Amino acid sequence: MKIALASDHAGYALKAGVAAYLRDRGVPFEDFGCGPGETVDYVDYGAKAARAVVAGACDRAILVCGTGLGMAVVANKFKGIRATPCASEYAAEVSRSHNDSNCLGLGGRTHSLEAALAIVRVWLETDFEGGRHARRVQKIRDIEDQNFK
Repeated sequence: MKIALASDHAGYALKAGVAAYLRDRGVPFEDFGCGPGETVDYVDYGAKAARAVVAGACDRAILVCGTGLGMAVVANKFKGIRATPCASEYAAEVSRSHNDSNCLGLGGRTHSLEAALAIVRVWLETDFEGGRHARRVQKIRDIEDQNFK
């Protein structure tokens, strides 16, 4: 599994911590920015990472801005993306097991590094359950087909 990693300036420090965590565990990732000391628009970096997932260059994305909300909003504008901002390990687990989330939103201003890494661990390790949840995810795909022309 390869992860697309992106942040804005408010999420840069947390993204750096997540990158170190992924590197230490041998999880391949591509950093789509931003760099240290830059002031940027989260929209641009969330879009880069989401495009990488849609194109199949990366399997999932971890997106970090001030709250994780803006990045999730941007990512969800792309067909095939199910971005979920997660504030807890439980939310991360359910986002994967029930919603087959492929983009995780985290907040550099709302998550400590310790809490964020616990969420990342659960999100990476949790599989999609399928079953009744597959029917629901398919309904989401059907809505995308109707609305993303």
